[in-house]
Amino acid sequence: MTAPRATYRLQFHAGFRFADAARLAPYLARLGISHVYASPWLKARPGSTHGYDIVDHAALNPELGTEADFRAMVAAFKAHGLGQILDFVPNHMGVGGADNPWWLDVLEWGEASDFAGWFDIGWQAGRLLVPFLGDQYGAVLEAGQLELRFDAAEGRFAIWAYGTHRLPICPLHYGRVLGEDDPVLERLGDAFAGLPDWRPRIAARARDLQAGLAARVAADAARRAAVDRAVAALNADKTALDALIRDQHWRAAHFRVAADDINYRRFFNINELAGLRMELPELFEHAHRLVFALLADGSLDGLRIDHVDGLLDPKGYLLTLREAAPRPFYLVVEKILARHEALRSDWPVQGTTGYEFANLVMGVLLDPAGEAPLTRLYADFTGERQGFAAIVQDCKRRIMRNEMAGELAMLAREAAHIAQQTPRSADFTRNILSRGLAAIVAGFDVYRSYVDAAGPPAEADRAEIATAVAAARRQEPDLDPSVFDFLHRLLTADLVAQPRSGFARHAVQRLAMKLQQYSGPIMAKGLEDTAFYRYNRLVALNEVGGHPDHFGVSLAEFHAANAARARDWPLAMLTTSTHDTKRGEDMRARLAALATLPAEWAAQVQGWSRLLRATHGAGAPDRNDEYLLYQLMLGAWEGDAAAMLPRLEGTLTKSLREAKRHSNWAAPDAAYEEASLAFLHRALDSRDFLGAFLPFQARIARLGLDTSLVQTALKLTLPGMPDTYQGAELWEFSLVDPDNRRPVDYARREAALADITTAMAQDRGAAIRALREDWRDGRLKLALTTTLLAHRAAQPALYAEGDYTPLAAPERLVAFARARGGQALRVVAARFPGEADWGGTRLDWPDAAWQDLLTGRVLRSRGGLDVAEALRDLPVAVFVRAA
Repeated sequence: MTAPRATYRLQFHAGFRFADAARLAPYLARLGISHVYASPWLKARPGSTHGYDIVDHAALNPELGTEADFRAMVAAFKAHGLGQILDFVPNHMGVGGADNPWWLDVLEWGEASDFAGWFDIGWQAGRLLVPFLGDQYGAVLEAGQLELRFDAAEGRFAIWAYGTHRLPICPLHYGRVLGEDDPVLERLGDAFAGLPDWRPRIAARARDLQAGLAARVAADAARRAAVDRAVAALNADKTALDALIRDQHWRAAHFRVAADDINYRRFFNINELAGLRMELPELFEHAHRLVFALLADGSLDGLRIDHVDGLLDPKGYLLTLREAAPRPFYLVVEKILARHEALRSDWPVQGTTGYEFANLVMGVLLDPAGEAPLTRLYADFTGERQGFAAIVQDCKRRIMRNEMAGELAMLAREAAHIAQQTPRSADFTRNILSRGLAAIVAGFDVYRSYVDAAGPPAEADRAEIATAVAAARRQEPDLDPSVFDFLHRLLTADLVAQPRSGFARHAVQRLAMKLQQYSGPIMAKGLEDTAFYRYNRLVALNEVGGHPDHFGVSLAEFHAANAARARDWPLAMLTTSTHDTKRGEDMRARLAALATLPAEWAAQVQGWSRLLRATHGAGAPDRNDEYLLYQLMLGAWEGDAAAMLPRLEGTLTKSLREAKRHSNWAAPDAAYEEASLAFLHRALDSRDFLGAFLPFQARIARLGLDTSLVQTALKLTLPGMPDTYQGAELWEFSLVDPDNRRPVDYARREAALADITTAMAQDRGAAIRALREDWRDGRLKLALTTTLLAHRAAQPALYAEGDYTPLAAPERLVAFARARGGQALRVVAARFPGEADWGGTRLDWPDAAWQDLLTGRVLRSRGGLDVAEALRDLPVAVFVRAA
């Protein structure tokens, strides 16, 4: 296995193609990374900006370039010593539109399709729901936006919704379109109607007939005209068109219908992303054929598995992946861990993608003294008193009542079917079981458990399920306790632990596993995409994988987590910004500085509000949304008001809709949103407000500088494999997507790296001091990044295999040592920003000459390290023994 020592994430889309990545290879190599970490570049829906809506796992995305372009990119990477890791998506595919051949085949043939079992569809609920309409079905039909069309080249008929979504007509019904006016067409129509007689070659025979239809209309203009007239007649007769549509294997519906009637598993609540049953061997083989070939030929060195919790059996999938791959490879999973949760030790992976690290490092750099005053300020200013845990509960239940009620209904239906199998549980109705399941899912503290069919549940799973059931009993005291007794045994599969239970073993185990696929999206939508936008005490903590109610991380917790990673997951990915983070890493660092001056922050917020409310009034936004807005402005500010306005407008609008308090995505409250945006405009247009805001923002930005530098240095020196998100080698003040996927100015970064390299080669100390003086352009962070990446390249074993030893230090410092054989590294950093008096502070340190990699200074330790001297130029020092 070629393990990466440092990665760099690139986001591919039509505006950043294979050729663009190839041109970056020299720069990325000089920066010091070993591997490009690529967003999905398999074929996605046209216009995809992210690549997660894959429509063909066996093809490259043509919008990114040709296969020759891809090969040239790989060659450029290799020529500069770079490998590649791919973000791979096994859980779902993009559907809708006209681009996914598997999905189109399922729409055409229903359960008889060869691919019907590849999607996670509940056919017992009836026709496959197609919830892509922007209005009620009848209104769309009457408006002529559901139109029958004939594809003369393929000899196929389909309904097109808005000219975008292709909904194939089952060939058995072609005769209803072709009619009886033309003898040849009539005979073809009769042949299509007779397709059932060709079982099991129905689909193959249909393709032959479609090819014949295409040939006949191509050879005879009059016959083509006859088909066109028949199509036009059906489109003109809405009753006949409706009758044809109702007889198909699909049901076109308003997008909101999905909340109640969805009968296919989605990625969260996104209708255009349909879940796959990757546990099926044929599907697994097909979906991985291309990436395995690229692993075999060395184009790829590793995979990042997207949304591993969405799979029916994550452990089984990962074991199969390892066994089927052509060679050993680096493997990490996108997995969000609860505070008390550890990554499963029996998963054959190198670790997670690092969400927990981003929150760990932010937590240790947050001054705990700020918690109480910031909590009081938030409550006093906004009037919000509800605790975060209660908010999460409310949000999860809201998601289950609304956006994802359909999935819950399917689970309750299956649970009721199981309950009917014995007299002891036959009286449990679907409604009772639905209430019980919803309460249990709301009660989970983790995203999911991992019960499978391979054996009894692990103790960790039993504990999580027991905790969720206990919470559900408290939330639903009106339900008979026996309901929860039954569901508890169902979700642990204990119902079938003994022979002759009376229950179908497969049905029980499968429902227990499918419930786990549901609990993860409910946690994600309820916590990350709702509660995180409602609870705004300090939004630096409202990050993917974060826990906003836990203010900071103690030194003991920090050191324990790093020691555990060094022992168990030394190659786990470490990240501080991703395509999914809600605030850029340096924006969070700025906001963390508020914990060091809460009284001043309180005075500023109250003063700003008085200024703006004097002219805006007491309407929208409410105080909670207003408090969020001030934090967004404070953390993301760069440039001027004109540059910030569109970015803040987009983020504020998204935040209001995600919070689902005054607006939402399904039914936006235009009045509330417009009033909130008017408040933002008033702030950015007000000289008085900007006169008060900008000086304080400048001060916070200066304090955030120190936290950013420490955060970066820790990521690059702690146990694990660090990733740099595209562009984040300079300051990263991004807001939530799509703001964090803005184009990156690489020409600026290449020029900056060249200048820094030259300056540091002449006099490192002078260069660092000059960069610190002119810190606003971000080159100081770039200098720190490339310096530490170079040391990782020079001593890879120290970072990949070195041990981790916490060093005794005062609470305001974090210090540790890494060592392997004769190689040693020692790091000391200030935890909290601001002026610190280190006078007289010394750390126990071996007597020797030590060189700070960052500044080049050599210090001789005699009787300990003088912290004031060590941190004279920067808030962090990284020492190695001087040559």
